[in-house]
Amino acid sequence: MNVNTHSSGLEGDVSVAQSGQGLFVLSFKGNWSIKAKVPDASEVLDRLRSILLPDSVFAPVVLVDVQGLSSWDSLLISVLMSVQDFLRDQGVEMDLSSLPDGALHMMQLASGSRDAIPEPDFQATGSFLERMGNNTLALMDSIRTFHEFMGTVVLGIARVFMGTRSRFRPKDFLHCLEEAGVMALPIVSMVSFLVGLILAFVATVQLRMFGAQIYVADLVGIAMARDMGAMMCGIIMAGRTGATYAAQLGTMQVNEEIDAFRTLGISPVEFLVVPRILALGLMMSLLCVYSDLLGIAGGAVVGSGFGDITLYQYINETQAAVSLTHFFIGLVKSFIYGLIVALVGCQKGLSCGRSAAAVGQVTTSAVVTSIVWIIVTCAIVTMICYVLGI
Repeated sequence: MNVNTHSSGLEGDVSVAQSGQGLFVLSFKGNWSIKAKVPDASEVLDRLRSILLPDSVFAPVVLVDVQGLSSWDSLLISVLMSVQDFLRDQGVEMDLSSLPDGALHMMQLASGSRDAIPEPDFQATGSFLERMGNNTLALMDSIRTFHEFMGTVVLGIARVFMGTRSRFRPKDFLHCLEEAGVMALPIVSMVSFLVGLILAFVATVQLRMFGAQIYVADLVGIAMARDMGAMMCGIIMAGRTGATYAAQLGTMQVNEEIDAFRTLGISPVEFLVVPRILALGLMMSLLCVYSDLLGIAGGAVVGSGFGDITLYQYINETQAAVSLTHFFIGLVKSFIYGLIVALVGCQKGLSCGRSAAAVGQVTTSAVVTSIVWIIVTCAIVTMICYVLGI
């Protein structure tokens, strides 16, 4: 049995047909967009009633067929929602498996926003073992989510370097480079110079008791090149750029812009996350070199101004003590720190909830998590270098 009251002048039409025992097919054809002339939702429901109700037989399954569609937008989704409500009232199942991924995602969003029930902000306190179990499950779920996110990021970066078509725009990448590099120079300059000054003051006071002020240059130079320069840049960028990434992506999640990307078939990771990770990883290495030089300059001001050595002696001792190996170790650490800050900030932003409070929570969580992992990574790399004798 087939029902199709096609009217002339319509750009899109819908038909209902019975295809076997207990299976009905609802076929959409043509152009189903807002500006197109198509049957309205009430007419589509009338066609469903005409084939389902007269026989007093309710189809157990109504299959939606969209192979004949040439284009569609939110108009199709609104009609499908009306059909779904009608069939649900009749106790009939609706099969949407043939819909495009974007349409399925929009259907899920519409159903979720309409059927969502506000949950309380607190949970009843259970026993100690219950709380421990819930926290363990939450931890395992977060680890699984982060690994899935990492896999998507790796695939996105691989597409960039393999020459396949990338989803992000070059101008977005240049903007991320400017935001993570040039705009961070003032705060990196001030902190790095002051850290070098502090290290030199501490070393001068202690080494003066042994008449070895010349080794202030060694201490400041090696400390800045191997650890302090990279760590200071990492902590600064965690509080500045990592928090920015989390807040930006979190706000986009709240405004449903991330859902819009997925509906349009654009991967948010490739379009938003990959350029940020590449930009911060690259600029962190350059900022580390800049930080090292400013820290050594700060140590030179104290060493030559408050110690018993000249600026020329300080420079010569720094050149003799600090090798390219020390700088290379610092560059490796800074690159790892940059990846940590970018990954954590973006992952926290994409996992943000749907409220303004959630944006603040993920921003704080991104900064704290990044700093913790920076310190842990520094300890691990330092121990590896010690074991390898470098």
